[in-house]
Amino acid sequence: MGARGFGGAQKTRVRGGPPRRPRPAPTVRGLGLVMSHTWRVHVHGWLLLLPAAVLLVTFTHYPVAATIYTSLFSTPKPGRPSLWVGLDNYQAMVEDPVFWQALGNNFWFALGTIPLSVALALLMAVWVNGRIAGRGLLRLAFFTPTVLPMIAVANIWLFFYTPGYGLLEQFTGLFGLPSHNWLGSRGTALGCLVVVTVWKEAGFFMIFYLAALQSLSPHLGEAASLMGAGGWYFFRRVTFPLLMPTTLFVLVNAVINSFRLVDHIVVMTKGGPDNTTALLLYYIYDVGFKFWDQAYAAALTLVLLVILAAVALGQFLLLDRRVHYQ
Repeated sequence: MGARGFGGAQKTRVRGGPPRRPRPAPTVRGLGLVMSHTWRVHVHGWLLLLPAAVLLVTFTHYPVAATIYTSLFSTPKPGRPSLWVGLDNYQAMVEDPVFWQALGNNFWFALGTIPLSVALALLMAVWVNGRIAGRGLLRLAFFTPTVLPMIAVANIWLFFYTPGYGLLEQFTGLFGLPSHNWLGSRGTALGCLVVVTVWKEAGFFMIFYLAALQSLSPHLGEAASLMGAGGWYFFRRVTFPLLMPTTLFVLVNAVINSFRLVDHIVVMTKGGPDNTTALLLYYIYDVGFKFWDQAYAAALTLVLLVILAAVALGQFLLLDRRVHYQ
């Protein structure tokens, strides 16, 4: 007997299941409900992003746009409004010897602070991550310089470097060395700032390395010890490659910090002697707030932003192949 029912209509059957019922056609009301739900989801997402977007535009994008705009005009004076000057401020920057000296100082300052602070932070993190007595006190001692205010740190080290009776002078006097003006000499002033910066930043970077070390699986060390791998070999082949994401983050922050130092210079050297310690951001502060040349300061700021962006991008491109994410 055929599979036809009353009226000869053919019933479609799925093997091993009940007859398949045709889907009802979507109605206008159903489509409206779906579109309304999708619209509500998108609006809800944008409302969640709105506070962060407002802060980002207000404190990042708008200042950058305003800086670019200001750098193309002259600084307004009493009785003389701001005028369009185009690239004149950038041409003056190229011909400014103090700008090139500050840029060179910043290069040597970054070359001294970045490797030392990162290496010291990694060394301290590995040390306090081990099973040693007084581990908590060591962590506190290493991190304490980070929480001190910048001005307080500068005044502390200003006392250390004071010629005649400073702490460093008393130490060198034990060996019969003559008194030396550490912050007033062209040969030692910038090096003194490097020491202060490394002392303050190393503990901050140590926290990130310590957190990364504590997130590593202990089974890696156990497996390496069973295979007879030494401590240095395990650190070089296993631990340090797994710390590359943290190292990349620390390097980017160290570069930014090396170009934004102002507080220590204001308190300790004021850019002297003979602009030996005048870094780029301090020179921008001088131009903008002492000489009141806002247009030229805006041009200098834009160059600083371009340098930082180029260096950060270069770090990501060069170190991306060595970064291993778990």
